[in-house]
Amino acid sequence: MINYIKGKVTQKGEDHFVIETSGGIGFKVYASPSTLMNISYDETQVFTYMNVTENDISLYGFLSAEELGLFYRLITVSGVGPKSAAGLLSALSPSQIVFAIVAEDVKTLSSGPGIGRKTAQRIILELRDKLSKDGGYDISEKALSDIAAPIAASDERAEATEALIALGFTRGEAAKAVSAVYIQGMTTEEILKQSLRALS
Repeated sequence: MINYIKGKVTQKGEDHFVIETSGGIGFKVYASPSTLMNISYDETQVFTYMNVTENDISLYGFLSAEELGLFYRLITVSGVGPKSAAGLLSALSPSQIVFAIVAEDVKTLSSGPGIGRKTAQRIILELRDKLSKDGGYDISEKALSDIAAPIAASDERAEATEALIALGFTRGEAAKAVSAVYIQGMTTEEILKQSLRALS
């Protein structure tokens, strides 16, 4: 298993890039549009997953161990292959995906390419308990600890969620309530008030 590759990106394609190691070997690595957009041509380290099938061996690349850890979880779900998992990670950040799973937000998960409503429901059913553990997250390794914030710290939903947790609700209860009441443009205070009403 190739855990990561360190080298210089020499080419970018529509769905892949080529990274050349110091030994002069160029690896073709499939990646999501967001990874392709953010990866530079300079010396870089890419975390990889090797997908082996009867007719093909291919590498999928990620810029962080956080993305790779969640990718591993997603492909354990029936009906979610490497391409679908990579597509979901392109549409949503890892922390947004975790938030959607814990909050049972089928609509958000269905926004990923190749992820329909039934597949989104399976992702929630199979991963919700694995991602929620003692009020936190158990994605894979210590490198993924920053996913404990359900979404970016500047997001009003995250602030409201943390406020509810401070009031004694579990992370799952808080995330589900916030997801249910949230409308784009709401302030943290508005989200918190509506969530408390829903929880009561």
